[in-house]
Formats: sequence, structure tokens, C-alpha cells
Amino acid sequence: MSTEKQKRAARRNLKQARTARRSPNRRTTRSRGSTALTTAETNDLPDSKFAFPKQRKEPLTDARHVRNAVARFDQVEDVSDSDRDRAWRRIRAAARRYDVEIEARGWRQLFEGGKARKR
Repeated sequence: MSTEKQKRAARRNLKQARTARRSPNRRTTRSRGSTALTTAETNDLPDSKFAFPKQRKEPLTDARHVRNAVARFDQVEDVSDSDRDRAWRRIRAAARRYDVEIEARGWRQLFEGGKARKR
């Protein structure tokens, strides 16, 4: 059994939840200042916007995503060297478009040293 105090609190919480749901400035897709793509936005992208279009891996839609694609390049699995060559060309073109500087001369340099190893 619930007390009157608990019932009032529950009614108040429901009222606040309904008000928040109707609020016009409620953020539904992403936080303020975030450039991350929602799942729906990623699904709507054409294959040509990805570094690896067959696998739909590493979208190249802005500077942040280009830097992320370079950082995660060695983590993409089950792709051939020719796929990596094509993806690297796409990443370099996107980097020029969004003014992102890439220090590595080629994708093979990303696999040298450190923990990254060519699979």
C-alpha cells in the first residue's frame, strides 16, 4: 500500500514528465554542440560518404569524422589491401576538403610501431 505522500509525489513526477515531453526546446537527437551523427543520419548517408563503402565504415562527413577515420583505420577488419588503398584516398580527399592535416604519408605507416599491426 502506498501512502498519500507517495501518491502526491507520483502525480507530481507524472506531471513533470508530461511537461518535459511537450517542451519545445527538448533535445531529441543529440546534445548541444555535438556533431555526432545519429543512427538514422548514418543510415541515410550514401555509400560514397564512407571510407569503406562496402562495409559502410568510417563516415567522412566533417573534420571530426575524418580525424576519427584516420585514428581507427587499423581497426577495420576483413578488408583487403586494395580496399585500404581506396579508403585511404577517400580519407585524404576528405581531409583536404575539411582542412585536416594528416601526418602519415600512407596507410601502412599507421600500422608501424605501437599496438596497431596489419591483420
